[in-house]
Amino acid sequence: MISKTYDYIVVLKSTDHKWIDLTSKIMLSIALVFFAKWSYTYFSTNNNNLGAIFIIFSLFIIGWWYYSYTLTKRGVMPYYGFAMLTAGWGWFFHDKILWATLLYLLAAVLERPAKKNQEIAFDDNEIVINSYPKKRFEWKDLNNVVLKDGMLTIDTKANKLLQRFVNDEVEKKIEEEFNAFCKNRLT
Repeated sequence: MISKTYDYIVVLKSTDHKWIDLTSKIMLSIALVFFAKWSYTYFSTNNNNLGAIFIIFSLFIIGWWYYSYTLTKRGVMPYYGFAMLTAGWGWFFHDKILWATLLYLLAAVLERPAKKNQEIAFDDNEIVINSYPKKRFEWKDLNNVVLKDGMLTIDTKANKLLQRFVNDEVEKKIEEEFNAFCKNRLT
């Protein structure tokens, strides 16, 4: 596979991930409630092996949740993917509830890309926003592109305006060089 080289790549400031984390916590709470119910049911019917398995699934989830909590306290972004994967296996293990298994596995796979800082790449032909799905703009479809005071502004001819803060402070010289590059592409 041939990799494309871009003249500039701008990393945007990360948005707040509280909704992603809240969704993960709600999904894990639902799984824990069902796993506790199933453990109780299996222990009540003297099927101790299955009851113990759901307690183990629950302990893994609770342990990962606590680990994620400690990461948050240290200022590190937590990922609940492993706990979601464990919950997905738990749903599959109980009567092979496929829709719930797939939902939890999908959430586990999509969490990391959803929390990744968005990048915008610039070259002579186009601008590519690294998102799902990728968004592409040709220079002829744009009115203006400016990086000023840590804010990237992309103004399209379709009357759409994208304004986002960049992740890191940009030196004045690089900012001027980038703006000259964009102005040259637009004319």
